[in-house]
Amino acid sequence: MITCYLKYVIDPYKLAEFEHYAKLWIPLVNRLGGTHHGYFMPHEGANNIALALFSFPSLAAYESYRKEMAADPECLEAFAYAERTRCIVSYERSFMRPVFE
Repeated sequence: MITCYLKYVIDPYKLAEFEHYAKLWIPLVNRLGGTHHGYFMPHEGANNIALALFSFPSLAAYESYRKEMAADPECLEAFAYAERTRCIVSYERSFMRPVFE
């Protein structure tokens, strides 16, 4: 299993727009074979950092998701929404593997 960790720098004046964007993606990732663990919005501390975590059985499964996502109309609309609202300033993506007891 691999978990994708996304760290977003967001516009703190567009939290509602980013939260809407986040709610668009959770069912999309799940529909396309991943397990979304949620978005984490600013609460205390930095007001412009948000996180997302979602997992796939393997890196190959994630790569298949990326191909499907690039052609999926709902995914393309979610990307377009973020672009229109400019709620995301930047993001960085890392992949991790979980360690359990």
